[in-house]
Amino acid sequence: MYIDVHCHLDGENFGDLGALVAECAAAGVGRLIVAGFDLPSSEYGKELSERFDGVYFTAGFHPTELSGYREGDLEKIERLAKHPKCVAVGEIGLDYHYPDTDREAQSEIFLRQLRLASSLSMPVQIHSRDCAEDMLGILKANAELLKGGALMHCYSHSVEIAEQLLKFGMYFSFGGAATWKGSKRANRVIAALPPERILTETDSPYMPPASKYGAFPNTPLSIPEIAAHIADSKGIVRGQFEKTAFDNALALFKKLR
Repeated sequence: MYIDVHCHLDGENFGDLGALVAECAAAGVGRLIVAGFDLPSSEYGKELSERFDGVYFTAGFHPTELSGYREGDLEKIERLAKHPKCVAVGEIGLDYHYPDTDREAQSEIFLRQLRLASSLSMPVQIHSRDCAEDMLGILKANAELLKGGALMHCYSHSVEIAEQLLKFGMYFSFGGAATWKGSKRANRVIAALPPERILTETDSPYMPPASKYGAFPNTPLSIPEIAAHIADSKGIVRGQFEKTAFDNALALFKKLR
């Protein structure tokens, strides 16, 4: 009944991925979506999805990984996106965290990938850090490109921004950081969102939940703790929320069916 809608898996950090996938399945985390962040990682996600039944993937260029982007790469992302186990174009978006950010380039490649997803009637997984107003502006101006659905992965902006994004049919996923004592903003957003718009993720190998704080790597085995925290925060029976989160994933990512 559990799903990790956004994780990064590799043999370097996790060792035997076959053993990890089997352990996740035994713990009830039966679906894993491996997020691409550039062309090689997207191709690797495809390989993993072909090796393991419960693994799916996304394909796209992360805003801080554009140094490796070359003209013609989006055509390759498009071919990957048409794979039967590619569930979304992503992760794509904006990230203004670093001082050398090329905001113009990020916006341009973000829009190109939104258009690609729209042309394929596919959802997008959106990364958004330190850029709330620009992100909202782009999505407002291009709402028609979100017809395939959209997920704000590891959502970190305000309740007010979330309420505006809900108007576009947006979904929101939360990971281990939401369980930390200092994560007041994330928990205010969780409290404000309808359960039918919330998904669970780990962003593995990063952001372990409270019980594993400081540990590395984080793994999709953290999903039950994250789901329990969200359910408790909203006053929902845990088993009920687990089913809701899984159903939400099926509604957004049509290829999971």
